[in-house]
Amino acid sequence: MDDDVLTVLWTPEQLLQRVCDLASQITHDFSPPDSSAPVIVGVATGAFLFLADLVRNIKLPVTVDFVRAESYGSGTVSTGPPKISCDVKLDVAGKHVILVEDIVDTGNTVSRLISYLEAKGATSVSVCTLLDKPARRTVQFELLGDGKFYSGFECPDSFVVGYGLDFNERYRNLPYIGVLKPQVYTTTSDNDKYNN
Repeated sequence: MDDDVLTVLWTPEQLLQRVCDLASQITHDFSPPDSSAPVIVGVATGAFLFLADLVRNIKLPVTVDFVRAESYGSGTVSTGPPKISCDVKLDVAGKHVILVEDIVDTGNTVSRLISYLEAKGATSVSVCTLLDKPARRTVQFELLGDGKFYSGFECPDSFVVGYGLDFNERYRNLPYIGVLKPQVYTTTSDNDKYNN
C-alpha cells in the first residue's frame, strides 16, 4: 500500500499531536459550568480512527454514537443530497452535539447532517473535522446554535488516503495521511466518491 502513495502529508506523530490539540480545545469549550458534556457523533466509516483517538483525549464524560450518510449508492456519481442510511441511536434532543468527520470538502454531507441533527432537537451542532478542503466547497453550511468549527489540517486539493480515509475501501489502515498516486484511481468521479 505504501507504494501507492505519492507523498506523505501528515505523519502519525503529527496526526496524534493535532488530535490532542483538538481534544484539549473541545475539553476547554465544553467544560462545566459553561456547558454540559457533548454527544460525539462520528460519521461512518472514514472518521472512525480519528474519532477513537479524539474521544480518548477529551477529558469530559462524553457519549458516542455514529451516523452514516450516503449520496452515491453503488455508483460513482452523486445521486443528489446525502441520505441518512444509518441513524443515531442516542437521543440528541436538548444536547450539544459534535459531529466528527474525516474530511469536509464540498460541504454537502455536513450541511445535511447538521439539518438532520437539528430536526432531532439538538441544542447546538459543532463540527470537528480532521481535514478541511475549502478549495472544493460548494455548500456554505451554518452551524446550529453556538456550534463551533474545529479543523485539524487544511487539506490541499489532492486525493488523500490513510488514517481512516479510503479509496475503494482500501488504505484506511495506513497510519499516516498521504496523496494517492493518480494511476491508482481511474476517473474523476472515483476521486469525488472517496474524498467527499
